[in-house]
Amino acid sequence: MIVVTGATGNVGRSLVALLTAAGEQATAVSRRAAELPEGVRHVQADLGDPAGLQDALDGADALFLLVAGEDPQGVLDAARAGGVRRVVLLSSQGAGTRPEAYRHPAAFEETVRRSGLEWTILRPGGFHSNAYAWTESIRTSRTVAAPFGDIGLPTIDPADIAEVAATVLREDGHAGRTYELTGPAPTTPRERAAAIGAALGEPVRFIEQTRQEARAQMLQFMPEAVVEGTLAILGEPTDAEQKVSPDVGRILGRAPRSFADWAGRNAGAFR
Repeated sequence: MIVVTGATGNVGRSLVALLTAAGEQATAVSRRAAELPEGVRHVQADLGDPAGLQDALDGADALFLLVAGEDPQGVLDAARAGGVRRVVLLSSQGAGTRPEAYRHPAAFEETVRRSGLEWTILRPGGFHSNAYAWTESIRTSRTVAAPFGDIGLPTIDPADIAEVAATVLREDGHAGRTYELTGPAPTTPRERAAAIGAALGEPVRFIEQTRQEARAQMLQFMPEAVVEGTLAILGEPTDAEQKVSPDVGRILGRAPRSFADWAGRNAGAFR
């Protein structure tokens, strides 16, 4: 049995569907009720309460773990007690490139490495689906406001992350590996806005924010340290953050999906 935490999120939802389609027995863990494929067991639990995860973990072989809560050791102890032998952690590229700003995922990574379990770490950069933050402005005025309009990053489709996770959870040969997950090419915010416009069949106007405007907006829903780290990546990315990784292609045997592909599949969200 494979336990998927964050089962209602962009990655977890797709991962549960992939595992089920492959004939795996899956347990979906989320804080809220969820619509799931037939045959999937659902457990409402919070990663902030490791003791509450024991019912989900008992009898499991593998665990897909999000960076959430403040007690990764407690979660991994519960996993080991339940019989889990393999853990796949969804971390963040920032844990490797900017550990001082991304202390939370970096701490989870270190705990996973010391767990004594068979571990694999996935480090995606930005998600294509971060563009959902533009949904309201695109729907109401066909505009996108974002900083650093001409700086490109190789964002990744959450569906590709899910497919990589499904492969790593089910196949041998990935233990002790840390995979950097990116899309096929860097795209700029201006280019991503244009791609959504192309998917809609209508132009979407790009409005460049200042760093301070973007910071004020992001502070409404993100901790200050994460905001500063995110703005640094968006505005002054390192070579490592702009590099296209070969890991998705090596694991899946195909190129990662482009932002334009994601926009075409999800255009309905912006209509």
